This record gives sequence, C-alpha cells and structure tokens, in this order.
Amino acid sequence: MRRREFITLLGGAAAFVSTARAQQSPPPVIGFLSSMSRDPTAHLMDAFRKGLSQAGFAEGQNVAIEYRWADGRYDRLPALAAELVARNVAVIVASGGDPSALAAKAATKTIPVVFTATTTDPVQLGLVSSLGRPGGNVTGSNLFNSALNVKRLELVRELFPKGAVFGFLLNPSTPTAEADTNAMMAAASAVGQRIVVLHASAAGDFETAFATLVDQKTDALVVAADPFFATSRNQIVALTSRHSLPAVFSLREYATAGGLMSYGPSLADGYRLSGLYAGQILKGAKPADLPVQQPIKVELIINLKTARALGLEVPMSLLMRVDDVIE
Repeated sequence: MRRREFITLLGGAAAFVSTARAQQSPPPVIGFLSSMSRDPTAHLMDAFRKGLSQAGFAEGQNVAIEYRWADGRYDRLPALAAELVARNVAVIVASGGDPSALAAKAATKTIPVVFTATTTDPVQLGLVSSLGRPGGNVTGSNLFNSALNVKRLELVRELFPKGAVFGFLLNPSTPTAEADTNAMMAAASAVGQRIVVLHASAAGDFETAFATLVDQKTDALVVAADPFFATSRNQIVALTSRHSLPAVFSLREYATAGGLMSYGPSLADGYRLSGLYAGQILKGAKPADLPVQQPIKVELIINLKTARALGLEVPMSLLMRVDDVIE
C-alpha cells in the first residue's frame, strides 16, 4: 500500500471513530421542575417545546427531558429539585410560578436555572440581581401577575358597580400570599369596598371556600394568580357556574374553560420563552447575560356565553377594551 493511500485510510478511520463517538454520546438533559400537574399543562408544554425548537432542539432527538411534577404540593418542590441536581442535568427549567423558581435556586448555585412565569418581581423574590443583568445562574420570564389582582378588582367593580361584597380567593401557601392580601385589602378600603378573603391550598378546600362565599352573599369573585389554581381551573370554574358566581381570573385558560372573564398576560408565551432560553443555554449562553423577559401585552378576555348563562349584560365600557371574546 502506498504511503498516501495509507494516510488517507487512517484519516478516514479517525473521522469514522470521531463520528461514531459523537453519535453515541448521550444528548444533554433538561430537568423540568413544575409545581403543577402534567395533564392540565399539556398546551403549555407544547409552547415550551416550541421554544426549544426555535433554539434548534427537539425532545427525543438531540435533547432529553427529566420531568418532576409537584401536583400543586409546594412542599414537595425542594426534594424534587434536589433529585434533578443529583441527576446532574444541564439546565433546570423551573415552571409553575414562584414556588418552583425558589426551590430550584435554593437547590443549586452552579446548574443554570430558567424560571417560567413567576408572578412576583424576581428581584424582590431574590431570584436575580436585576431584570436586565440577572447575575448568577438564574434567569427566566416574569408575568407580574400578582400585581394585577388590584386591577381585577377594578374590573369586577366595573361589572358590578353596586356590588356590596366581593370575594378574593388565594392560596396561603404561595410566597406572596400576605403581600397580595394586604394590597387587595388596601385597594378595597380606598374605595369603600367590602372584601371577603378565602384560602385554598388543596383540592378539598374549594368547596368550603365557595360555601363561605354563598353564606356571605358575595356578588362576584377575584381569583388570585397561582399555579395550583391554574392546575385546578376546571374545578374552580365549575364551582363558579354551580353557584352562579361571576368571577375574574388571571389567565386566558380560565375563560376558555368557561370562566366569565380573565385579565393577565399569556402564560403560554412565558413557557415558550423558557424553552428558548433553555436551548440557548445548552448552546453556551450564560443565565447571567440573559435578561429576564417580561410580558409585552396584558389581555382582557370575556366569555359572553358564560355572561349570558349568568344573566349578565357586560357594560360597553368593558366590551370596548376587550382583546378577545369567547362566544
């Protein structure tokens, strides 16, 4: 064999071995930590995978995903986050609001963390140093949804200007429960509105909360932004229908499930952004350099079918500002 042919043969063999090794090397693993449940979030996972695809990744092809679901039990999140850290995943996507983001940050200072759709200012929560320059190993998307609870009260008052009593349903287990309650009570006091505050942190609590609303002769209800509530949206909407209680919610998903009205940013877009950021980090981007994304638009959605079922006439002042109507 001639020397040139021998060298060519060696080069081809080396390239084959290198290619074979690359093909055999396992894909990077994303740890997906959620405070919610799997089934009610299927459309959100589609949005997350869309974001991944925008960064050039597809689950089962060039990336793997390890899922951990807390099913609304926030106390399980630290242990689930620790499992993903022990698995040595390449990045943790902490979805389902503030509780999962805080659990992921507490679990690791080295593995990149992308939080999805926190409802409170992430600087205030201690997740990042600033929105523009997060610093550390954490970044993500924020909806500022808790700050909109007071605006939802204004919408309810516009719908029922003579309403004597309004309810405010929130999860006492959420990190901002006390602050959200104080903000709502202060806003109600400023306009002389009576508010009944109800708590629910487990599926069985909703029946009791709605029984109290009926006893208090509540005219309408504001449902706080909360991941557990979003997971339980069908149960909550069904209870508002059973008791003929008009309610305003934080996400479009409630209105599409039959709720009267929602006011808030797009949760699906937050999930898409987390997928995009996770993919960028897998390509070498640093969380410290990726600014926290914020909602571009807040949507007002009204379900006119539900309004008719409740015997309500939605005032023109609301209809003129609506972004979408569900017939």
